[in-house]
Amino acid sequence: MAKLKFTKMQGLGNDFVILGYDEYLKSPLKDGELALRLCNRNFGIGADGLIIVNPNTKETDIGWFFFNSDGTIAQMCGNGIRCFARYVYEKGLVNKKKFSVDTKAGVIIPEILEDKRVKVNMSKPVLEPKKIPVLTEKNLNFEIPLKERTFIGNAVSMGNPHCVIFTEEDTKALAKTYGSEIEHHPLFPEKVNVEFIKILNEHEINLDVWERGCGITLACGTGACASTVAAILNGRCKDIVKVNLPGGALTIEWDGANDIYMTGSADFVFTGEIDV
Repeated sequence: MAKLKFTKMQGLGNDFVILGYDEYLKSPLKDGELALRLCNRNFGIGADGLIIVNPNTKETDIGWFFFNSDGTIAQMCGNGIRCFARYVYEKGLVNKKKFSVDTKAGVIIPEILEDKRVKVNMSKPVLEPKKIPVLTEKNLNFEIPLKERTFIGNAVSMGNPHCVIFTEEDTKALAKTYGSEIEHHPLFPEKVNVEFIKILNEHEINLDVWERGCGITLACGTGACASTVAAILNGRCKDIVKVNLPGGALTIEWDGANDIYMTGSADFVFTGEIDV
């Protein structure tokens, strides 16, 4: 058994356990098993994901390993990367406010703003069906047949796959009712994050999300980015969009062709030790 020091952080209520690399090395449990133990809300710390600092990078300033609460690996997490960025900056693990992070979705560039919010260059969205991946000929406005009804989906990857569905119905109810079935739908060979969004105007949307490997969460940064991309490509929104999630709002900027930027809060919750 080992005693591990940890920090818990949250971005819009999407919460994470963060471990330094030395703490990770001390643990008898590794990777998925460790995520399951620490993220358990009844028998662990409780979180939507586990973040492990990876200082052993050569081409970036720092890196991370990210695991969902069910122990699976996630290529990217928008709220998580903001929390990670603020953590490594305030712990002195990087010495500049804008730096590069090695992730399984590629190199991500966060920037710590004066008000302590974090602006992240999330790179370009992936729109080619095979690369998302989604087993359709086009990534926009395709049918998703379920047992009870059929939805029209829009697939976007932000390093992880998303299915965005426009609706005038209750987005929270739809996410709870159909999120899991869509996550595991045969159209998505690597499963998928599911966003139900309601367009308020050209610069504002409401969003509820069912996250792959997590279920219902209060916020999803990559989901906010993917939803903005889908809304802009469908001509429903323009360049700068306020995305209202259950845990708060994110500002997403995209010109329709280049890198997409996400800005939002990242806050410390508490620190502690846990026996593993």
